[in-house]
Amino acid sequence: MKRPLTHLVILLLAVVACGRRDAAQEATPYRLTLRDAIQKGLQANLSVLVAETRIEEGQGTQVRRLSAALLPRLRGQSYANLQNRNLQAFGISFPGIPAVVGPFSNYDFRLYVDQNILDLSSYRSWKASERALDAGKLDYQDARDLIIRAVASLYLNAQSAQARAQAAQTRVTDSITLYQLAKDKHDAGTATGVDVLRAQVQLANDQQGLLIAQNQFQQALLTLARNLGMSPGGPIELAEPLQYQPLAHPQAEAVVSSALLARPDYLSLASQHQELAEQQRASHARYFPKFSINGNYGELGRSIGGVLGTGLIQAQMDISLFDRDRNGEQQEVTSRLKRVDDQIADLRRGIDEEVREALLNLESAANQVAVAKQGQELAQRELELARDRFESGTTNNVEVVTAQDELNRAQENYIVAVSSHVDAKFALARAAGGTEKNIGQYLEAP
Repeated sequence: MKRPLTHLVILLLAVVACGRRDAAQEATPYRLTLRDAIQKGLQANLSVLVAETRIEEGQGTQVRRLSAALLPRLRGQSYANLQNRNLQAFGISFPGIPAVVGPFSNYDFRLYVDQNILDLSSYRSWKASERALDAGKLDYQDARDLIIRAVASLYLNAQSAQARAQAAQTRVTDSITLYQLAKDKHDAGTATGVDVLRAQVQLANDQQGLLIAQNQFQQALLTLARNLGMSPGGPIELAEPLQYQPLAHPQAEAVVSSALLARPDYLSLASQHQELAEQQRASHARYFPKFSINGNYGELGRSIGGVLGTGLIQAQMDISLFDRDRNGEQQEVTSRLKRVDDQIADLRRGIDEEVREALLNLESAANQVAVAKQGQELAQRELELARDRFESGTTNNVEVVTAQDELNRAQENYIVAVSSHVDAKFALARAAGGTEKNIGQYLEAP
C-alpha cells in the first residue's frame, strides 16, 4: 500500500511542477521586432495568400495555352465490337441475300497525333498568358507591400501607445514626489492645505491618465497580435521602442523616376497592357489560315489474331471565312486596353503625388521633432524651476501644477512628431517601391 501511495504523490508533484513551468513559460512575453511583425503579417494575411494562389493559377493557364499553340497532342484509342447490319436500310436488296447480315466483329488499336504548324491566334494567346503571369507576380508583390505598410503602421501605433504609457508613468512618479513635497511643507507650516489638495488633484489626474494610456497600449498590442496571426491573449513585448532617427531627404524627381521602375502596382498595369495587346493580335489572327498535321497508326481486323497495320497522315489548313464573334471580341479587348491605359496614367500621377506628399511630411515631421524636443526640454526646465521656487517658499505650487501640464503637452507633442516622422518613412518606402528593402534602409538610417 505504501509504494503505490508514494508513486501517486510523486506523480502529483510532477504534474504540479509541469503546470508551474508551463505557466512560467506562458508568462514570458514574446519580444517582437518590426521585422518579425512584418514576416508574421505576410505569413498570416489572406490577401497575400490569395495573390500567391493566383500566380499558381496563371502558371497553369500558361501551360494550357502553350500546349494548345505549340505542343503535339497524342492520344490512344481501341475498341472491339460485335454488330449486324440491315442492308435494306442502306438500299441494298438482292434476291437470295438476307436483309440483315452478321453478326461480325471488328478490333481496332490506334494512336492519334495532332500538331499545329502555324496557328498565330493560339500563339498570341500563349504570349498573352505570359504577360498575365507577370502581372500576377507583380500583384503578389504589391499585396506584400501593402501588408508591410499596414503591419508597420500597427507596430508604430503600438510603439506610440507604449511611449505615451511610459510618459504617463513618469508624470505619476513626479506627481508623487511633488505631492510628498507639498505634504512635508504643510507639516512644517510653510505651505497651505490648498497646496496639498492641489498636488493631490494633479496626482489623481496623472494616475487616471496612466490607466488610460496603459489600456490603450494593451489594446494596440491586441490589434497588432490579431493582424499577425498570433494569439491575442499571448503576452507581447515590443523589442524596438519609439525613437527618432533622421533621414536625408532625397530629391522628389529622382524618387518619382525610380518609383515608376519599381512600383509593382504600376508595373502590373504595364504587364496587363501588354497582355491585352497580345489578345488584340490573337483576335486579329483568327482570320489567318491555320496549318496543322495529324495522323494515326494502329491495327485493324475482324479478329485479334487477324489484325493488320493501317495508318493515315495528312496536312490540314483551316481558314475562317465569316466570324462575327471576332468583331465583338475586338471591341471587348479594345475597351479593356483603353481602361488600363487610363489607369496607368492616373496611377502615374498618383505615384508622383504620393512621393511628394511623403517627402513633405518627412521634412515637416523632422522640423516638428526638433521643435518638440526643444519644447520638452524647456518644459522640463520650467518644472524644475517652479519646484525650486515652491520648495524655497517663494510661491505656492500653482506654478508647479501649471509646469506639469506644460510638460505633459510637450511630451505628447514630441511623441506625435516622432510618430509622424516614422510614418512618413513608411509612406515614402511604399511610394518609392521596393517596400521590403526600403523600410529596412529608412529605419536603419544614421
